[in-house]
Amino acid sequence: MSAKHAALTVADSGKQTELPLIEGSLGPATLDIGRLYRDTGLFTFDQGFVSTASCKSAITYIDGDQGVLLYRGYPIEQLAQNSSFLEVAYLLINGELPDAGQAQVFEHEVTHHTMMHESLKTFMHGFHYDAHPMAMLCGVIGSLAAFYHEQLDIDDAEHRRLAAIRLIAKMPTIAAAAYRYSIGWPIRFPRNNLEYCERFLHMMFEVPSEPLHLKPVAARALDLLFILHADHEQNASTSTVRLVGSTGANPYACVAAGIAALWGPAHGGANEAVLKMLEEIGDASQVARAVQRAKDKDSGFRLMGFGHRVYKNYDPRAAIIREMCHKVLDELGVSDPLLDVAMELEQAALKDDYFVERKLYPNVDFYSGIIYKALGIPTSMFTVMFAIARTAGWVAHWLEQSADASTKIGRPRQIYTGAVRRDYVAVDRR
Repeated sequence: MSAKHAALTVADSGKQTELPLIEGSLGPATLDIGRLYRDTGLFTFDQGFVSTASCKSAITYIDGDQGVLLYRGYPIEQLAQNSSFLEVAYLLINGELPDAGQAQVFEHEVTHHTMMHESLKTFMHGFHYDAHPMAMLCGVIGSLAAFYHEQLDIDDAEHRRLAAIRLIAKMPTIAAAAYRYSIGWPIRFPRNNLEYCERFLHMMFEVPSEPLHLKPVAARALDLLFILHADHEQNASTSTVRLVGSTGANPYACVAAGIAALWGPAHGGANEAVLKMLEEIGDASQVARAVQRAKDKDSGFRLMGFGHRVYKNYDPRAAIIREMCHKVLDELGVSDPLLDVAMELEQAALKDDYFVERKLYPNVDFYSGIIYKALGIPTSMFTVMFAIARTAGWVAHWLEQSADASTKIGRPRQIYTGAVRRDYVAVDRR
């Protein structure tokens, strides 16, 4: 193996090819297998794409073994401590942190695109009264292309940028409207004199009959969660946005597809699964028993919100949000038996040798579900909250791919396992 190529010989045929090695600025070298089929007649098989790079991207870097997460090179710990969600959104989209003037312009643009078209209210009334908010969010976001089709030339960089701004701005408005429709409340307009997260909380919970008084920790906690969830490299939903985007589809359709992917319980629905697990445990006195059941492979019981597919060490986001989680519970003084279960479970897992040895630490989904619960956000909205935050990452990846002249339409291969060629038989002879 040379510094830039790897020689591959196929044992059965003796065919040989030189596969270039591609090296990014960080991370392992990658074999470019683009010529493999041409030279050897072979494809590769990588179920779940666990060892396959689907694109080149300069947005986010993860080192799961070391517990590292970087947005555009900045450690998530530094951004969580010093930045805001809108500043992070700007960073993901543009590649650099904004100066004071750029930040002001960006925030102004986002703030003044928060309104949703009045016709969307009529659109929402087409959903059944108890429709899941994620179903409504997916449908309404997809429909935005019908409202902004005149400013949707995806070959125009300014049109692309404006679409990204609209999505970041309108996602909280549509999300809050979906929630309020699902419980029969009138939809609230955004109050543009408020910051991004405070504005969203007002759209969620404010009623005409009385003002809403929020403790500052509520908006701070939400802003932090949005930063931590803003992007996570080529996860299922982001890969979906890029795959759909590779066809030249409009950004609203691409993000709607990302929302659909995020809805899966193995992806964005994980924090919702945490609350269901806590409900199943039921009481803090039952935590020790639950931990023992989790160790028994035959029990069928799993502790949700522990460990991570990518992070083989501690999830760096969990270390950040754990502190905020305890601050929210302390400052809000929320009394909830499920939160007591969660805190007891956290302590039990952090001290139990079984979980410590296997590095099954509480992850970001564990703590985010607890915070959402403490803020009064219903379980059905947990994945919606994830979608609001991840919109920043989705549009950043869509913009990056759209500006890349080398982008090709995504077309994975397969291993065919069906019937071999056979001839049609008439119905009276079957």
